[in-house]
Amino acid sequence: MKYSLIFVALLSITTLYGVETAQETQIQNYEPASNVAEPQDQTIGALLAMQEEMEANANEPVLEEAKPLIISVLGQGVAPMNTQSPAQAYALAKRAAIADAYRLIAEKVKGVRVDGQDVIKNMMVKRSMVRTAVHAMVKNANVVETVFKEGLCEVEMEITLFHSDFAQ
Repeated sequence: MKYSLIFVALLSITTLYGVETAQETQIQNYEPASNVAEPQDQTIGALLAMQEEMEANANEPVLEEAKPLIISVLGQGVAPMNTQSPAQAYALAKRAAIADAYRLIAEKVKGVRVDGQDVIKNMMVKRSMVRTAVHAMVKNANVVETVFKEGLCEVEMEITLFHSDFAQ
């Protein structure tokens, strides 16, 4: 699996390099000869479509120096079946929802580490395992709203990030 992740990373880098190269060399000098689409023209169109998709993903919120960034998440927790009372079920579901909200905030702020492993035998996948992990410290997150119905507790939590918290 380690080698396949390296292969995917190299493929991504070469794809990005190919998009930049195609844009700089072929597209600037491109003049349509006729209305018939040639295979090379289709390749250029596909590269342009990939570049537009990458630019669309780059429009995610960015932490700016003058403007704080508010991250809002919705954590969910389920009440266990073997509780002594409805109050205990509510308390446990709320605690699970808060823990889920903290995890979601940490994922958005710090990112998620993904480790995977595949066991292949006779050219078939025998076992596939994916692990995710987040290591972060979340401070000053506020619970905005708590909703509990039919054994499901949903907690809306938000955190305000300032540029000065990350500047060194």
